[in-house]
Amino acid sequence: MSRVIFHIDMDAFFASVEQRDHAEYRNRPLIVGAPPDQRGVVCAASYEARQFGVRSAMPSRTAAKLCPQGIFVRPRIDHYRQESAKIMALLQGVSSWIEQVSVDEAYMDLSERCTACDPDEALLQAIPLAKALKRRILEERHLTASIGVAANKFLAKLGSDFNKPDGLTLIPERDKVSFLRGLPVGAIPGVGPVTRQALGQFGLETIGDLQDTPRNLAAAVGSFAPTLKRLAFGEDDRALDMSEERKSISSETTFTQDTESRPLLRAALKELAADVAATLEKEGVGVLTVQVKVRYSDFKTLTRQIRLSEPLTSASEIYRMACHLLATHKLVSSPIRLLGIGASTLVPPSPQLRMPFL
Repeated sequence: MSRVIFHIDMDAFFASVEQRDHAEYRNRPLIVGAPPDQRGVVCAASYEARQFGVRSAMPSRTAAKLCPQGIFVRPRIDHYRQESAKIMALLQGVSSWIEQVSVDEAYMDLSERCTACDPDEALLQAIPLAKALKRRILEERHLTASIGVAANKFLAKLGSDFNKPDGLTLIPERDKVSFLRGLPVGAIPGVGPVTRQALGQFGLETIGDLQDTPRNLAAAVGSFAPTLKRLAFGEDDRALDMSEERKSISSETTFTQDTESRPLLRAALKELAADVAATLEKEGVGVLTVQVKVRYSDFKTLTRQIRLSEPLTSASEIYRMACHLLATHKLVSSPIRLLGIGASTLVPPSPQLRMPFL
């Protein structure tokens, strides 16, 4: 049976919900996030605002300078989650094989409904299903979605991003290599700024460069090399993850003023660790991977993590581990704007082993 994967991505979700609910915001540059006179960032921007260069995660003050006529509204997270649940219910009406990635995007496996033997014929069978799904979301939720249709998750994700908003993009198997050639290497998941810079030092700027190079990519990206090469040719055998188990827990705080004060940072870490530990207790799990996140005055953001042999559950142990990461990696090197603790690789709790450095 040929694989048929959809990636559904709601268009400017937070901003679109606000424009739907408030007629005065429609067709105007809307920015969901902190007010421009306060410390904070943009959560989402309407397509009218994006024309001015406004993007999510941008400081609100910067967004206001780029788009002086922008309308700023505070996010209504609970409302967006409720809307997300209604959209996911619509998807369930098409297929039970769904992996929800975030509040506004999901993968669907339509392989059982598209039974042509030829892979590209199966993908073509899926197009009417994709059109009907987009139409239903528009009619029932008054929102638009972009859908990518392909034989795997990587290509489907690229397809949903290709022709936004309200897009529908099919990437046939026969065309996938040529489709990828002109895209930047950063279009490949896992290729962030550091990896992109490492590849650039070898003259590898596009996916086509990766396809053509005879060079051993391990010299640039280490153990990621085989996966990178496969993705460059559009090969991705990842299955949908339909488990409902929580994958990670995090807590973070933005300081009123950027700070290097050790007492203030330690106090913040204790609060964050207590918050994470309370959620772990509620979920009945322990954590094997602890991460710290820092954002500096210039908005440069760094994360560092450590993998443990035994799960942690207590606030004191998570706090100690976070302090260890900050000290080991010398992260308090300049004033810090934001500080966070993350916990992932969630497992059943068990008696903890103290790490030697503690």
